[in-house]
Amino acid sequence: MKHLNGKVAIVTGSSGGIGKAIALRLGEEGIKIVVAARRLSLCNTVRDQILSQGGEAVAIQTDISDQTQVDKLIDETIRHFNQLDILVNNAGIGGGAQISETSTETFDQVINTNLRGTFFCCRAGFQRMRNQGSGGIIINVSSVCGVDAWSGTGSYSASKYGVMGITKALADEGRDHKIKASAICPGGVASSLVDRPAEEIEASGAISPYDIAETVIYLAALSSNTVVHQVIVDRIGAEW
Repeated sequence: MKHLNGKVAIVTGSSGGIGKAIALRLGEEGIKIVVAARRLSLCNTVRDQILSQGGEAVAIQTDISDQTQVDKLIDETIRHFNQLDILVNNAGIGGGAQISETSTETFDQVINTNLRGTFFCCRAGFQRMRNQGSGGIIINVSSVCGVDAWSGTGSYSASKYGVMGITKALADEGRDHKIKASAICPGGVASSLVDRPAEEIEASGAISPYDIAETVIYLAALSSNTVVHQVIVDRIGAEW
């Protein structure tokens, strides 16, 4: 899509899984990519893959649960590419267990990464886009657990419901600045198969991480006057 060519995107949690699929797919569209995750060696691998396909990318080691590292991520992005147009907040961790069996430590870890970390990224990214004055889009990767909850999802659902709240508030706050905010809510994704052939991903019965990447492309490519606030992407036959 020609109007995406040359834009700058940060993708958190893009050293593997869904984030890697998103980074690779955005790179194919001529978008300049910042690969951000905790493990720099894996970030470098994704960066090199984008470069080998003719794209532009840098790798920046980032733990989104650390406010200082998030602020540095935005600053380094501007230093490299001078702008920020697309922010994909994909980084997150699991932590499934029944509430009665969940430790305070586990609950805090999930909330600090999935919710607090997403807040840090949204705040820093929004401030930069607002200061630029040219608009932008923030896409938060939530989950079907962010719109529904069941036994064993307590901590994770709490964090992802929170992400949905942040997204909705951010969308309202961004109107006057042409900054859009959207949430993608995937069901079970074949994240570990991101580097496997399409046929193997299909055979797994799970959602392809590249389908989530295509959803990001769709949201980012909408005209400046159009926003989709929430997209639920689930497996055929999933119960609701």
